[in-house]
Amino acid sequence: MLVKQTNTSEYVSFTLDTVEGQVFMVGPQVTLDKIPRLDTTNSSVDIDLIGIAKNNNETRSAAVAFMSYNTMENLLKPDFFNTSNDTIKTMMSTVISATLPKTTNTKLTKPVNFTLKHIREFDPNGSLFCVYWNISEWIVDGCSVLKTNSSYTVCSCDHLSTFALIMQTIRPPESDSLMELLNLVCVIVGLVFFSLALLTFALCQWSPGVNNVARINICISLLLAHLLFLLTQRFLSLIQPLQVLCAVISGLLHFLFLSGFVWMFIESVLLFICVKNLSQIRSINRAVLSSGFLCVM
Repeated sequence: MLVKQTNTSEYVSFTLDTVEGQVFMVGPQVTLDKIPRLDTTNSSVDIDLIGIAKNNNETRSAAVAFMSYNTMENLLKPDFFNTSNDTIKTMMSTVISATLPKTTNTKLTKPVNFTLKHIREFDPNGSLFCVYWNISEWIVDGCSVLKTNSSYTVCSCDHLSTFALIMQTIRPPESDSLMELLNLVCVIVGLVFFSLALLTFALCQWSPGVNNVARINICISLLLAHLLFLLTQRFLSLIQPLQVLCAVISGLLHFLFLSGFVWMFIESVLLFICVKNLSQIRSINRAVLSSGFLCVM
């Protein structure tokens, strides 16, 4: 009913609570080189309507109706996009449709480009698909993504129908509460015993010839590493979005565990020297490396 017979061009638009629409008509005496982009709040379309009109030899006219539905995703849900992978599917745009009413020859002369504004937060790790509704499901045949950024995506399709933009993301693994509890208990128990060992080596000196520097630093390295690991696990949701902080924590964990293994190596060297001195009945203090030098290592 909105399509009117015209010799040049006509434009009609309407806005309702749940749908926005625009109708553009061209006639045989159109003076435009190409029709302007048809826009709604969250989408737009570029179509070669003049080329389509020229292919209609009898009337040399054509019309395009472009509509954007604000709540249609509640009916045509993204779950109707059937894929082999078990992924989370999110509707990233409003559902739109484009048709050629009262046009005899509806064959497209060029692919139609739809610009769809993202209505939800964009996940850079997700996969975007330009899809159209085919009887009972969303499919991608004939549609492709031309370009995308965090705000919008441009889709190119070789036919007209009802379209949408769907993003697939990997489903996060289900959390195992028993394993999380077991992990928490084990790390806490480890922290308790590392603390006891650290106090023992720091406060109890049985002989002035015994060097506890390596053992104290082993305990410090592993205690700090387990403490950092525990804090990271407890506040993972806050830390994960901050890439720089993730990199710093990862580097600290590597350093602390590496330090623990190096101190174990130093302790083995000191034990070897101690045993060698005992076998040769020599003073331990003269052959053992100084504490400062060990810390520099």
